[in-house]
Amino acid sequence: MSKRFFVPFAAVLASALLVAGCGSSDDDSTGTTGALTKQQFIAKADAICKQGNKEIEEGFESFDEQNGIPKNQEPSKAQGKEIVETVIVPSIHSQAEGIRALGFPSGDEDELSAMLDSLDEAVEEAEEDPEALFAAKSDPFAKPNELAQEYGLKTCGDEE
Repeated sequence: MSKRFFVPFAAVLASALLVAGCGSSDDDSTGTTGALTKQQFIAKADAICKQGNKEIEEGFESFDEQNGIPKNQEPSKAQGKEIVETVIVPSIHSQAEGIRALGFPSGDEDELSAMLDSLDEAVEEAEEDPEALFAAKSDPFAKPNELAQEYGLKTCGDEE
């Protein structure tokens, strides 16, 4: 698993979680209708994802330094699992909470709830099986990322 994979993935995941409100699906809270327009919501959510992506990047760098991983070397499978558990999932969860707290633009509640519910499921899957993020056959964040992009988010859900 390369850092290059994690950063874009984290960005996508962060944006998806950000929109999805991350957290576990046993959390009954939902986004409330806010006074934000769709454009304002997108701008604020993307700003949350941008900050989260920066934190993830810094988390990778810190992890590499603490574990003596050279810049061009991929972490071991165990290290990758630890990165998912200690860097990616917590950041995405925080981003999702921030996005959920924005409130939903009027009329977009169903679309954003579906996106956030999908993200909640992806986060739970990543928590239960962190190695799933390295499996080429299975990307738990593909659906929430797609939903984020379809909604119009640019940073959140962006896999580049």
